[in-house]
Amino acid sequence: MTKQKSRTNPRGFRTLAALTPFLKPYKKQFVLAIFSLVLAASATLAVPFSFRQIIDLGFNANSGSQINTTFLTLFAVACLVALGTSLRFYMVSWLGEKITTDIRSAVYSHVIKQSPEFFEVTHSGEILSRLNTDTVLIQTLIGTSVSMAIRNMLLLAGGLVMMFITSPKLSVLIFATLLMTIIPTVIMGRRVRKLSRNSQDKIADASALASEKLNAIPTIQSFTNEEIEINRFNQSIQTALVAAITRTQARSLLTFVAILFGFTSIILVLWLGAYAVMDNQITAGELSQFILYAVIVAGAIAGISEVVGDTQRAIGASDRLLELLNVQSSIQTVAVVESIPEVNANGIGVTVDNLRFQYPSNQNPVLSDVSFEIKPGERIAVVGPSGAGKTTLFQLLQRFYDPTSGKILFNGINIKDLELEALRKMIGVVPQDIVIFSDNAMENIRFGKMDATDEEVFAAARLAIADEFISKLPEGYQSFLGDRGIRLSGGQKQRIAIARVLLKNPALLLLDEATSALDAESELLVQRALEAAMDHRTTIVIAHRLSTVKQADKILVLENGRIIETGTHSDLILRSGLYARLAKLQFTDQ
Repeated sequence: MTKQKSRTNPRGFRTLAALTPFLKPYKKQFVLAIFSLVLAASATLAVPFSFRQIIDLGFNANSGSQINTTFLTLFAVACLVALGTSLRFYMVSWLGEKITTDIRSAVYSHVIKQSPEFFEVTHSGEILSRLNTDTVLIQTLIGTSVSMAIRNMLLLAGGLVMMFITSPKLSVLIFATLLMTIIPTVIMGRRVRKLSRNSQDKIADASALASEKLNAIPTIQSFTNEEIEINRFNQSIQTALVAAITRTQARSLLTFVAILFGFTSIILVLWLGAYAVMDNQITAGELSQFILYAVIVAGAIAGISEVVGDTQRAIGASDRLLELLNVQSSIQTVAVVESIPEVNANGIGVTVDNLRFQYPSNQNPVLSDVSFEIKPGERIAVVGPSGAGKTTLFQLLQRFYDPTSGKILFNGINIKDLELEALRKMIGVVPQDIVIFSDNAMENIRFGKMDATDEEVFAAARLAIADEFISKLPEGYQSFLGDRGIRLSGGQKQRIAIARVLLKNPALLLLDEATSALDAESELLVQRALEAAMDHRTTIVIAHRLSTVKQADKILVLENGRIIETGTHSDLILRSGLYARLAKLQFTDQ
């Protein structure tokens, strides 16, 4: 699978720092979460001191009031621990949900604006994996791991300070032995991060494969390749499983080393502490306090080692999301845009001047020295053999790509100087492969103009001759059309697409083989709908059907990316060139 590389590739905690902009809108909630963390940690650190008081002062006949005071204080501390912990849990969970939602929205909003070049090298399944799986990891990090890490670091720092106050000698020993835990944890943590990133990549590969095959079920079944595809997917998820198990093994080993080394160092120090009590160097209460703080420190170390694994996985996930957020579309609106060219009642004028283009992934030019002019309201047909560059021309007109050289003008204004959204609002497209969304007929047509009223949708459907079959559906315009319009015929899909374009009411209409795959009856209905769509607007048609070509004001004949003939149908037939040969091959029925 090809990876889309970002301009920057931060690592480690710098990666997580890059996510801080998503925290800025929630400063108050973040401060409240930190406050609850400090409250819970401080209350927890007060517990060992209370036990010291009980042991050293509470066990004699005259200490009833002292016992009452000590246990009431301990109960108050327990209430603070409960309050701080519950508040921390709510606030960090809330932050995790909100920030994850914001990240998903930011990534989707960024990706959906990328140029087609981006989607040539990035699988949609991989993007979905990053939107779902990777954001869940970040949600776990923010909603659980970060708060646990801060809590445990506070307990670790506070516990160490209190241990030093209780017994400096024992604390110096424990500081020294803690290095036995920290050094291997850091070294092994780096390996866990790399393995986590690899595991997420393998999961994305499996998702991309599944997404591609699920969108091609009829083809797979018609070639009876179900078992082959099942095996391919199983191999992919097995590869992901191996990567996940390897990551889990490394993380388990990291946890084992951290906990074992941590407790070993503490046990060693406590062993020496027991002899200190025997020599009356410290009291039993002080040793008990020291033991409890040591347990808190050990638990904090164990908790941090657990969090490190989640953090490493989240860093890998964040890397992948930041790659998407850092990708810049090759198609950008210029800093200073021109005003939208004035459109008259017949559409817009188009000038293509010395156009040359080659795809980034292919060094061979697709279009070379293409020049022509279209007056407002003219109907132009573009014909030529497959691979001549017809569809590429349409993509350049919509500025999905920028030409390698040359320019395209709308009413004399270079389209590169227009605001991108404004440019595309002037253009309506009826493609050969119609996209029908998983929605009802009303919303599929309304996609052409999202703020259109129901009456405007009905009017567009009538003009496109789509009303006659939509009204017969079980629920009329509210009928669900199925995934990718599976409930509609080819001609019905075309008429939905034409209604969508009519609702948009563009100045320039692009028709890409709009009737090439239809039977005679469907073609007649679609052709009538197209006549309505082409009325009072500039139209460029990629077509092989003679009925469309004959009506064009001018025909451009493309071959190998160059215009080799220009003229009307009658003119080109008389020249006996490529167009005449294509007409003889494709239009013999006429």
